[in-house]
Amino acid sequence: MKYRSLGRTGLKVSEISLGTMIFGEQSGRATPEAEAKEILSAFVEAGGNFIDTANGYAAGRSEEIIGEWMRAQLRDSLVIATKVRFPRGVGPNQEGLSRKHILAEVDNSLRRLQTDYIDLYYLHMWDNQTPLEETLRALDDLVAAGKVRYSGVSNFKAWQVMKALAISDARGYARFAAAQYQYSLVVRDIDHEFLDLMESEGLGHCPWGPLGGGFLTGKYMKGQRPEEGRISKTPDEWEESWEKRNTVRNWGILEAVDAVAQKHDTTLSQVAINWLLTRPAISSVIVGVRTMLQLVDNLGAAEWALDSTDIEVLESASVPKPPYPYRLIEKSGGRSNS
Repeated sequence: MKYRSLGRTGLKVSEISLGTMIFGEQSGRATPEAEAKEILSAFVEAGGNFIDTANGYAAGRSEEIIGEWMRAQLRDSLVIATKVRFPRGVGPNQEGLSRKHILAEVDNSLRRLQTDYIDLYYLHMWDNQTPLEETLRALDDLVAAGKVRYSGVSNFKAWQVMKALAISDARGYARFAAAQYQYSLVVRDIDHEFLDLMESEGLGHCPWGPLGGGFLTGKYMKGQRPEEGRISKTPDEWEESWEKRNTVRNWGILEAVDAVAQKHDTTLSQVAINWLLTRPAISSVIVGVRTMLQLVDNLGAAEWALDSTDIEVLESASVPKPPYPYRLIEKSGGRSNS
């Protein structure tokens, strides 16, 4: 396993990180708790040190499983990321990015994780009810108190991220060190603004959904709506749904991924993860595995690298057409995307 700096910080994270969203879920696709702990141990034994969760994953049970497992680990060798924003109760102050909710939820996450600090604390989504100054001051206080080492951002618009960074810089607050956005060969929307922003401002990108909800594993068939797997259970209007994956463009991308996988005698999953590791601003790719076999396969992506011809094949199939004004900027000789 190789390690990269988290953005412009001195924190080193494994280039593949373990996502734990389905640990503790009460559903047919959830990972049983005993196996989840075995996966966590196997990930660390393979050299992984970066583990991603959230206070809302499985209603907090994901954090609890990590905490129970982590009692037998060397805590300081691990980098634990969690998040705050979504409802954790029925009251009006039990969601959002208010100072009250953030301070309450960081303590709840610390209790569930059985630790006295969080390495990376993400704002999970924009909150239009709370002034940014209030949110950022609360985060800065947590860093000053030692409860949080670094802060990050997820699911903000680009201008919202930039505004938050400007406020932090002007007021001397600890600024975001990382960003977490959906990114894969079949979902490249952030190419048109966010990658430039992350590079310019030193945010380490930790993308989720590297396999497009399982689409890039090659287990789905064109024209046949699946009955099993994440895509089959995701409503059409949500991310990682069959409606969003079953497109002519995406099937063409899958053919390109398959060609590269056959060339290297490897899996489609490893090709998709490998491509992400070549992209700008990437600090770590989050793999949300359900089984030990999936973990072993995904970690194999760190053992080899795409060559320039492979990258050209994948780029040709997947590069998104720039919308206005990016195409105008590009035509005029400026840079429109990464």
